[in-house]
Amino acid sequence: MTVQPRPLNVAMIGVGDITDLHYPAYVDFDQAVLHTICDASESALARRSAQWGVKHKATDYRQVLVDPDIDLVEVNLPHHLHKEVVVAALGAGKHVACQKPIATTIADAKAMVTAAEKSRGSFRVLENFVFYPPYEKARELILAGEIGDPLTIRFKLGTGLFGSRWIPLKSELWHLRESEKGMGQAVFDDGYHKLSMAMHYFGPVASVMGFIGRSFNYIDEPAQLMWRYKDNQVLGSFDNAFSPNLYTFSKYFPADERIEVVGTRGMIFLSQCTGQIMDAPPLILYRDGKSVLFEDLETDWQASFTAGIRDFPAAICEGRQTLISGKRALEILQMAFALIIAAQKGVEVRPDEVSDDMIAETLGKTKPDTTP
Repeated sequence: MTVQPRPLNVAMIGVGDITDLHYPAYVDFDQAVLHTICDASESALARRSAQWGVKHKATDYRQVLVDPDIDLVEVNLPHHLHKEVVVAALGAGKHVACQKPIATTIADAKAMVTAAEKSRGSFRVLENFVFYPPYEKARELILAGEIGDPLTIRFKLGTGLFGSRWIPLKSELWHLRESEKGMGQAVFDDGYHKLSMAMHYFGPVASVMGFIGRSFNYIDEPAQLMWRYKDNQVLGSFDNAFSPNLYTFSKYFPADERIEVVGTRGMIFLSQCTGQIMDAPPLILYRDGKSVLFEDLETDWQASFTAGIRDFPAAICEGRQTLISGKRALEILQMAFALIIAAQKGVEVRPDEVSDDMIAETLGKTKPDTTP
């Protein structure tokens, strides 16, 4: 891979609510510059241009792809729109960073992976949790053998309605349409973070089982989900619950996230991420009858976005790989659908075997058109 001799010029395609967390990564960053913003909404472009001081604007992503000054594009569109733009951008030879999850169908995800294999550009799907400092430290401790041989990993998500910033309703409406199709935010969308961490810690998943309930018809909580890995003895689980009156202190979203990893010698407790409800250190290592408190780790969720977004242009400039590849993103998508199918059918499901036909059969959806 050729090492980039200058900062990369970046174009953001889609400047919605989530990009409030993207923009800070480009401030005072030597390896990439936010050069262009693109959105179908002229009012959104005008607002972001004034807010961020970005002069170059476009209302059609095709204008961005033919611009020779653009090296890297960020695709921050609703999930079902990813494939068209990502495939076109890779075909134009651009480096592409796509918001998670990679797609809403297996066919679309595979098309993006194939396009990446043929492109001179690099492709990654953004996953900020793997860059969250306490989670990075926990993985370092696990790999160093601090808890012995890992046995179980458990993810906990609690969501409420109070304690976070105000989120415009229009930013969430397209999520409701996904929920109507059997997906949902807790397992399919936000759950992507937990599933990607599950694989980042212990590798690919062999099979899954679980139960998914519904709150207020649209919310895919409460849920109890389980899996086993391909290459080790670790067992994983993810449980979530929607508590309407739960107050979750957060500058971002009302999500209380905790992780517990148990090994033959000790345990690791992670008490926070997007939000915080526990008055506890972000990471506790328990071993040999003693607790080691890691209280000086950066815990602001923004730090994970800044580090994650910066790592891609840095990796391109330095000629190395970055997290997370299109292939891993496809594995995560298949795992999410496998969990949904397992809950619907009450059976064990192998993510590797999940197809759009199986999804359509289970969720009563029309099989997607895969014609190029």
